[in-house]
Amino acid sequence: MKLSPAYRLAATILYGFDEYRSRFKEITADASRRFRDAAWREAQQASADRINLYDEKVEETLVRLQRTFEEEVLTHFDCWREARGHYAGLISQRLDYELAETYFNSLFCSIFHHRHIRNDWMFVYRSREAAAHHSGLTLTRRRGVEGDWARALRWALAEAPLEIPFENLERDVRLGADFLSSHLPAAILDAVDAEVELLKSVFYRNKGAYLVGRIRGGGEQVPLVLPILHGERQAASEGLHLDTVIIEPEEVSIIFSFTRAYFQVEVQVPCEFVDFLQELMPDKPEGELYSAIGFYKHGKTEFFRGLNRQVAKREDRFIIAPGVRGMVMAVFVLPSYRTVFKIIKDRFDPSKDMSRDNVRDKYHLVKRHDRVGRMADTQEFSNFIVRADHFAPECLEHLLDVAPSTVYLKDDKVIIKHCYTERMMTPLNLYLEQCDEAETFAVLKDYGNAIKQMAAANIFPGDMLLKNFGVTRHGRVIFYDYDEICYLTECNFRHIPEPMYPEQELSSEPWYSVGPNDIFPEEFGPFLFADIRLRKLFYELHPELFDADYWTGLQRAILDGRVIDVYPYRNKQRFVRDDGNGLVY
Repeated sequence: MKLSPAYRLAATILYGFDEYRSRFKEITADASRRFRDAAWREAQQASADRINLYDEKVEETLVRLQRTFEEEVLTHFDCWREARGHYAGLISQRLDYELAETYFNSLFCSIFHHRHIRNDWMFVYRSREAAAHHSGLTLTRRRGVEGDWARALRWALAEAPLEIPFENLERDVRLGADFLSSHLPAAILDAVDAEVELLKSVFYRNKGAYLVGRIRGGGEQVPLVLPILHGERQAASEGLHLDTVIIEPEEVSIIFSFTRAYFQVEVQVPCEFVDFLQELMPDKPEGELYSAIGFYKHGKTEFFRGLNRQVAKREDRFIIAPGVRGMVMAVFVLPSYRTVFKIIKDRFDPSKDMSRDNVRDKYHLVKRHDRVGRMADTQEFSNFIVRADHFAPECLEHLLDVAPSTVYLKDDKVIIKHCYTERMMTPLNLYLEQCDEAETFAVLKDYGNAIKQMAAANIFPGDMLLKNFGVTRHGRVIFYDYDEICYLTECNFRHIPEPMYPEQELSSEPWYSVGPNDIFPEEFGPFLFADIRLRKLFYELHPELFDADYWTGLQRAILDGRVIDVYPYRNKQRFVRDDGNGLVY
């Protein structure tokens, strides 16, 4: 029996998807070995490799399609309509069907250059309701507390699929049980039906392994995250220890933040796995949770679906983003969806010596790099189409003026050839204009910590102005302007030389030579803060940032191969205090 071109098209795409999933699972499954061996540099490379994998496999599949099928087959919409139907049938019993749909979409978009986005030819919407196809697999393990929190915690730790023992399990059990006894709501603490439920899979990221689940009882629940680290010297022979216990929903949300590297975690049923996580973090968008566990392309799909639903409500229109307008990017927002859209301008301000390709490379660097909780994840879109009346007139006029090669009108539609999206935050400069003294102290402390933590991860922001940082709903300071970002080890940090005579110091021009990568931290104060009061407070909080020796010391540590972790919870929460091998926020 001869198979139709449409069926063969669907089968070829699915074959490519299977190749992608097989390699994705291999990289992810090896995370337990990397954690066991404390192979931190290898873990960093594996994270980057897994991010690159999707585009690599899509490109391989595209080449296979172009080699196998005539162009008239690949560009015929009736063929894609039929192929979509065949593909939906082929994946109907798969546990990862929604990821397979996104892969099909990626091939369609590659061939049609992100145009003709219709559910007739691709999966704009899911092909089935997840609830109607529950897998029946058990993703979690449970144990009743029966009034003994120490025993329940011992079970949680000892039964976890970790390959090396705890250094002192009884100490960790005692510390964890004491914490739960002191911090759990009374309704759960005293409930006769209290139980601990944990996902069977371990979440690995950077130098940590995380057990994730919840505690339920008395009709209430709290999330539960148990971070597990190697011994104080971060060596595999030291044994493991429980670093803290996290039960606050907002703190768990920060651990799964869009500002952090994606977890390496084995996921049997993606949609059910994400559903469980969303029960722990109901305010976290579904797309962000898919991204958090490594499926960032499907996270983009879910973001796009959610955005379409929100735009259709017509609750508001796209407007120019509040704050100082950028020199490289035109930025607009849809306030009700808490999303920022960034478009590269056609012409940059004279002080910006770079190209569009340079800017795109910077954003790609951040995508692959460990974002250490201080850099916003982005989604990249091509040929984004919106009705013109969804824009405020002044916003549309601005975009057409500064980026005519990227934004244009076609009938009643606005076509945006390329843009980035990020989670909306309050620009730090605007936040400081409206906060009280205590909030000013806290946010300036966190601003300095953000700079330090990026530096520890070998990232120098380049342009550290307040307007390039935002404040999240949790009060955390996040960097989001990447056009001048670079590796810290590429910078040349210098002290300002002493003037040879007084007239040099009074001159408007520097009396010393300045190379293209030279940076003088002593100059940061006036550059960052026009307000003397803020400048003085920031210097008191972070004096080392103004010292070139601090920066060169970090460079030496990075060049020596030291991997510095940034833990996603506060130092005061930790049972074992930091020994200098990691940074905390």
